[in-house]
Order: sequence, then structure tokens, then C-alpha cells
Amino acid sequence: MDIALDKVCDLIARARAVDVKEDATDPDSGSNPTDDGSLDSLTANPDDATEQEIRDVIAGLNDDERADLIALVYIGRGDMDPEEWGSAVRLAREREQSSSSSTADYLLGIPNLGDLLDEALAAMGRSCT
Repeated sequence: MDIALDKVCDLIARARAVDVKEDATDPDSGSNPTDDGSLDSLTANPDDATEQEIRDVIAGLNDDERADLIALVYIGRGDMDPEEWGSAVRLAREREQSSSSSTADYLLGIPNLGDLLDEALAAMGRSCT
């Protein structure tokens, strides 16, 4: 793996922080989705991690590190096994070259990204703890 474990762990923590944002609740509103344009809002705190922070972290990575992140997703999802690491990285590089979306867009579009990365590390015998 060309990406340092601490970088993956940092990204896991940031992704999980974004994933756990809570919907705002107002039990007395009496509103319905049609009346309010189906607009939901999230509870926001100044200390919350943001998607932009994740984008900044990913933008700071080199090509090999970004390919490793995508390969880790493939392993975490169960698309590939840890023994197929070389193939996973090659597939990730092909995705990078052929896709019109950025790595950040791709990764942020994956539900439970932090959990998938953590599962991939565990499958490879590594851990953030």
C-alpha cells in the first residue's frame, strides 16, 4: 500500500463524522414534505467535519494514494479480496483515467465510506487503533 495508514485513518474519521450528521427534527411542526418542498436540513455545529474537508484531504493525495483509497473501497465492499491488491489498484487506476468524476466525488458518493475503508484495513490485517 502506497498510502500511509494514518492518512487512511484520518479519512475514515472524517467520513464517519460526515455520515453521522443528524436530520433536524421538529415534532410540532405539522408540516408535510409537499408544503416545505421536501427540503430537509441537517443539524450543524461549527466543529462538524464537512465534505469539503474530505475533498481537501483527497486533493492533497498523489495519484498512487488515490488509487489505493479506491482499491481499499473495492476490498471493503467485498468486490475483491486482499490477495487481489495488485488487481484492485490497477482497476482503480483505470477508473481514474476513464471516469469524468473526480476521486473525491466518487468516494463521497459511496455510503458508509469510513466503514468500508475500515473493513478493508481489517481484511488486510491493519487497524487504526
